[in-house]
Amino acid sequence: MSSDNLILEHLRAIRGTVERLSDDILVIKQRLGSLEHQYATISTRLDRLDERVLRIEKRLDLVDS
Repeated sequence: MSSDNLILEHLRAIRGTVERLSDDILVIKQRLGSLEHQYATISTRLDRLDERVLRIEKRLDLVDS
């Protein structure tokens, strides 16, 4: 096997690895986006619950107005 063929073989292997990594990164970005959306939803819901609890505590005179 000539050195040119060996180099081409290595370059093809590197290209394949880079393509797989690129695909993996795309999947990771999609999953991260989904997690960010879920976190934002949970955060919003917790904020609303916090407001509701504060209103209940005020009605029961458990906290200062």
